[in-house]
This record gives sequence, C-alpha cells and structure tokens, in this order.
Amino acid sequence: MDFKLSDFLTVTFTLFAVIDIIGTVPVLISMKSKMGGIREGTVTLISGALMILFLYLGTPFLKLLGLDVRSFAVGGSIVIFILGLEMVLGLEFFKSENDIRSATVVPIAFPLIAGSGTLTTIISLKANYDSPVILFGILANLVFIFIVLKSMGLIERALGPAGLIAVRKFFGVILLAIAVKIFAFNAHGLIK
Repeated sequence: MDFKLSDFLTVTFTLFAVIDIIGTVPVLISMKSKMGGIREGTVTLISGALMILFLYLGTPFLKLLGLDVRSFAVGGSIVIFILGLEMVLGLEFFKSENDIRSATVVPIAFPLIAGSGTLTTIISLKANYDSPVILFGILANLVFIFIVLKSMGLIERALGPAGLIAVRKFFGVILLAIAVKIFAFNAHGLIK
C-alpha cells in the first residue's frame, strides 16, 4: 500500500464535509439542552465503531446482496449529491427521527454523525482509496468530532448564526463537487 498524504487529506476532508459536525452544532446545542447533556466520549466511540465496522464489513455485506463497490459508489455519489444540495439550498430531503427522549447514542451517534450519508461515503471512497487511508481519515474525523462536541458553546459564539450558515453552504458546494467526481470515476464501467 502506498500511503499518500494527498489521498489522506482528500478522504479526511470528504468525510468531514459529509459528517458536517460544524453544521450540526445548532441541532446538537438544542439536543444538549433538552437532554440535559451529551456524553461526548460515548458518542465519539459509537460513531467511530459504526464507521469502522462499515469500512471493513460493508463490502462483504454488499456482495451478499449481489452488489459491487462501483455500483454502491455510484448510488452513494447520488446520496452525497443530494446531501450537498440540502446544505447549499437549506432544504431537507432526508427526514430524520428527532426523538429527544432517546439515548445519546440514537439521535446523535446514529444517524446524525454516522448516518446513511457517512456510511455510504465510506463505501464509495473504497472504490478509489485503500482501507488504511480511509481508516486514518475516520480516526482524524473522530478526534475533530470529540473536540467539537466538547466545545459546542464556544463554536456557537465564535461563528454566530450567519457563520454557521456560511460554513454549511461552503461544505455543501464541496460535497457536490466530490459527488460528481465519484460518479464520473465509477459510472463509466457500469453503463454498457
């Protein structure tokens, strides 16, 4: 395996944009006040376990369903594209459960952090990058997620409402470009 810094940065930034932990700060702040707190360490560990499990067992699971990574990458690129549109346009295409009475794990670790978009992206990235590169990208994001969860109040004050919207829209545009790249790279082999 040839570990390239550029690949690591691309994977890390892609996951960072999909997870969008900065963009979810307003939701997390609201949940934290309603739930009486968030267990930052637990949320980070469970999110990471889900992502790593899907990194290594996602492909065998797809084979069990008769799918290959390229097909999943194309499907995933469409999901990533829609997520990017959501972020840029401020619309909600994917409806999520918002049951505040649930444990910290359910609304925050899954689906907010390690949701379908993140898991789809991990499988999609496997079509272009080696697993160790993706693993290190996941770990780098988990460190950042933990830091953000620990300092939500500070981030909210620093960015302000307009800043949070600007960050979300910026990462939405990046996601759109990433989705197009993944689609273009994988679609040509599927269409005959």
